[in-house]
Amino acid sequence: MNLPNCPKCNSEYTYEDGNLLVCPECAHEWSADAVESQDEVEKVYRDSNGNVLQDGDTVVLIKDLKVKGSSSALKKGTKVKNIRMVEGDHDIDCKIDGFGAMQLKSEFVKKI
Repeated sequence: MNLPNCPKCNSEYTYEDGNLLVCPECAHEWSADAVESQDEVEKVYRDSNGNVLQDGDTVVLIKDLKVKGSSSALKKGTKVKNIRMVEGDHDIDCKIDGFGAMQLKSEFVKKI
């Protein structure tokens, strides 16, 4: 029987364990039925106004944000260019002039 590759790491070494499929490389387990009905769903990131955010967009902060480990804060209206969307709680990875590399939450930005 030809088993599908792992949906998480794309490993070809999947095996059956009862009614589940298992990946020995990343330990991901999934139902064989889910593979047939599951479409690749890409997460959509939205700003505070509901606009879709993408890699390379320019955004503006909508409120002052405290920065851990720093005595200063990011001010409302700060422009952030060339953002990159990432998985996690803070879903924007960017570089801010005067602060360096940062991660922001999309709920605190507005797309320009």
